[in-house]
Amino acid sequence: MQVSIACTEQNLRSRSSEDRLCGPRPGPGGGNGGLVGGGHGNPPGGGGSGPKARAAVVPRPPGPAGALRESTGRGTGMKYRNLGKSGLRVSCLGLGTWVTFGSQISDETAEDVLTVAYEHGVNLFDTAEVYAAGKAERTLGNILKSKGWRRSSYVITTKIFWGGQAETERGLSRKHIIEGLQGSLERLQLGYVDIVFANRSDPNSPMEEIVRAMTYVINQGLALYWGTSRWGAAEIMEAYSMARQFNLIPPVCEQAEHHLFQREKVEMQLPELYHKIGVGSVTWSPLACGLITSKYDGRVPDTCRVTIKGYQWHKDKVQSEDGKKQQAKVMDLLPIAHQLGCTVAQLAIAWCLRSEGVSSVLLGVSSAEQLVEHLGALQVLNQLTPQTVMEIDGLLGNKPHPKK
Repeated sequence: MQVSIACTEQNLRSRSSEDRLCGPRPGPGGGNGGLVGGGHGNPPGGGGSGPKARAAVVPRPPGPAGALRESTGRGTGMKYRNLGKSGLRVSCLGLGTWVTFGSQISDETAEDVLTVAYEHGVNLFDTAEVYAAGKAERTLGNILKSKGWRRSSYVITTKIFWGGQAETERGLSRKHIIEGLQGSLERLQLGYVDIVFANRSDPNSPMEEIVRAMTYVINQGLALYWGTSRWGAAEIMEAYSMARQFNLIPPVCEQAEHHLFQREKVEMQLPELYHKIGVGSVTWSPLACGLITSKYDGRVPDTCRVTIKGYQWHKDKVQSEDGKKQQAKVMDLLPIAHQLGCTVAQLAIAWCLRSEGVSSVLLGVSSAEQLVEHLGALQVLNQLTPQTVMEIDGLLGNKPHPKK
């Protein structure tokens, strides 16, 4: 078994670390394999991406052998990256449903947002069993069913942990992982999800039980991959080691909060896991729940999400001393944004995209117009020179450094 682990890590390390972005290997078809089936809710067996989400590898100067690359969608400009070092290609900007779907916005607005996202090449849609007590999954499922998009053209992720009030309806026991995912699939009206996340670690469930349950739902065709969300690096490594020890399926990515004021984990801890065991990152809250938009300016607008019932904690955070200092730093970024011809929000999202090992950044929006603005971050990404990044780091004064 030591030989197996060593070979796996050596194989991962052998890939060039100069470019974190995985690209498709040359070959016919250009698609990733899937389970046999077809239609809405069945594992994919063919097809491809949607009419406006097709990815084509853009010709680039040849890189070193084994270099990892990204591709750009034909006609949309969306960039696609591998999910960690798996073969799954995801849009570098995804759409999240936390707060919005089934809660903050109407179902009609949610459909507009999802449609615009899909037409602009977004293929990653994230939800969770706990979002709006299951309403977010229902809303997403209803929209997908009405649209009739090919199931093979998009990636659905959901998260399992908080499923209900009963003791057996939460946590990461084998029982709740299986039953919770089945409940999510029923609400989504799908036969499988592409990725199921463990939506936090669970000290009450043995790691072997968690990994075996995740392997089971994948083998049963209920999910294609599994990942972690808000897990520590040591816990992710334990899950990986457990999978290798018992010939089970390891996680492929961690979902983590990352923005200008939350940097340590994604910038210092996860890159090491990416290089050692191939675990990538899907990050959320690139605008710190709306803080990084310059819209606060010392006050909280009535239309802001922090005024929604149940989010008093975020309002308190915004109005705290640390929150006011962060707002001041956001205002300091305005000259850089103006110089690049973009908004502070676009600058902040592009800044997140340049982090090593990040496969996709999830956006949370309340309107189609806001989504289009945030998608403009793709154009800003190409303008983020090392000098500009250094200037941003200087203004923030919070760049994490390796611990001695």
